[in-house]
Amino acid sequence: MAGHSKWANIQHRKGKQDKKRAVLFARLSKEITVASKMGGSDPGMNPRLRLAIQNAKGASVPKDNIQRAIDKGQSGGGADYADIRYEGIGPGGVGIIVEASTDNKNRAATDIRTAFSKNGGALGQTGSVSFNFDQLGEIEYPLSAGSADEIMEAAIIAGAQDVETDEESHWIYTAREDFAAVSTALAETLGANTEVKSAKIIWKPKVTSPVTGDAAEQLMKLLDVLDELDDVQSVYDNSELSEEEMARLAE
Repeated sequence: MAGHSKWANIQHRKGKQDKKRAVLFARLSKEITVASKMGGSDPGMNPRLRLAIQNAKGASVPKDNIQRAIDKGQSGGGADYADIRYEGIGPGGVGIIVEASTDNKNRAATDIRTAFSKNGGALGQTGSVSFNFDQLGEIEYPLSAGSADEIMEAAIIAGAQDVETDEESHWIYTAREDFAAVSTALAETLGANTEVKSAKIIWKPKVTSPVTGDAAEQLMKLLDVLDELDDVQSVYDNSELSEEEMARLAE
């Protein structure tokens, strides 16, 4: 099981390292509210809610916030949200997939289109980019969950496709259709005391696109703008940046 975690690590750093805590909490809470409203307040009977709560706990969202988000979904006062995928091309010809959860499709489309157009990109049609990506399950465990060999063995037995360990986490990848089964099997193997940091369906590029210089700077700006939009839940791209380029952009 050799890795595609280099891409995952780049995504992780771009998506989380500098994210404001309040923005992250709000995004996770909204997903809990949407899941609660759509499928009920019982995590045992609502897989989407169970996953949303799990991710919120992994990000250290307080229990009171989680319960308020569940209650909001059940109160009938929350907005009706629709899940929409947008696809476009960014600076350097990079493919970008944006997943949004919105109660106003026109607002979401306008904001996302504007972000692309003002930052060197162009929004395309659904399917114009996603054919270059695979949908996979991604399960992130803390390093304290076990050694790399122990996690590898557990993941193989659970039916995972790929495993990587870096300085931050253990990353386990599954086929989309196996995501729930692998997640459950890993939880049983690793024990109830081992908290998952995150578990979600992601878009992984089949081929990456090297980006450098001004195009890389403009791409990072576009990704940051998209990530800060209220309606946006996740942003994926197929950029490939060298360690030197990443260090330069971090300065």
